[in-house]
Amino acid sequence: MTISSATRPVDVYRTRLGERSQIEPRPHPVVWGKAPAPGPLTGPELAAYDARGYHAQQDVLSDNDIAESSHDARRIADELGDDDRVIREPSNGDVRSLFAAHELSTVVAEICAREDIVGVARQILDDDVYIHQSRINFKPGFSGGPFYWHSDFETWHAEDGMPAPRALSVSLALTPNTPANGPLMIIPGSHRQFVSCVGATPDAYHRESLVSYRPPFGTPDEADVTELADDSGIDSITGPAGSAVFFDSNCMHASSGNISPYPRSNLFVVFNAVSNALVAPFAAATPRPEYLAHRAS
Repeated sequence: MTISSATRPVDVYRTRLGERSQIEPRPHPVVWGKAPAPGPLTGPELAAYDARGYHAQQDVLSDNDIAESSHDARRIADELGDDDRVIREPSNGDVRSLFAAHELSTVVAEICAREDIVGVARQILDDDVYIHQSRINFKPGFSGGPFYWHSDFETWHAEDGMPAPRALSVSLALTPNTPANGPLMIIPGSHRQFVSCVGATPDAYHRESLVSYRPPFGTPDEADVTELADDSGIDSITGPAGSAVFFDSNCMHASSGNISPYPRSNLFVVFNAVSNALVAPFAAATPRPEYLAHRAS
């Protein structure tokens, strides 16, 4: 757990240090609160989330939601051009990610505020929540690049100053997520282990960490990923457009590149507990930009 000092929490998730990584048990809960909090998920669904680290659900978005948010995202990305919030594929310049989607699109903001979405976050985290990050990831057919193995919390802790993994993501499918077009892969149960990463964080934020298919820092050792996968396997999360997967911030996850003809686009929203508000980064000299790590007002 987090232990408070006079100025800031004592770090129990040490990372970006030394020459050797470590896999250590997570000292914090997954489903927070002494008793299951009321909300959209049933008791068995909460128990499954606690054990595996994720919950998948269909029919969360309507066809109209998908059409409007997809149109908004494309329009906004075209209007922003070379804005920092637009990340492009290094291979051909296609849009890879659009960050701060809930601030740029009223359609996305309305979706994020729905009780069947944000209510799941409140229920699991047992707290009021705010949006730490939102983005739309595009994987165009034939050219969509991979997202390498990582734990989101490792990055958010090291570079953004998130004290504990009292946060979760929801990935909302704007296109079908199939075995062929690079779906989300999660190592079930990996959320109960914290995997540190080797190598110091650069002194200033480097955009290459969002562009690179294998970022030069914040990337776990292959041996650690192999150990986790050998223990628990790898789940590929597929589903039709409109489906969703809620997953713990500390899940080890990735997605492969898309060389199929069919695009894969997902809206990602990260909810952080208000009580888990960001402090100074734990393993970086300065915080990342606001569009990557929104801070509670």
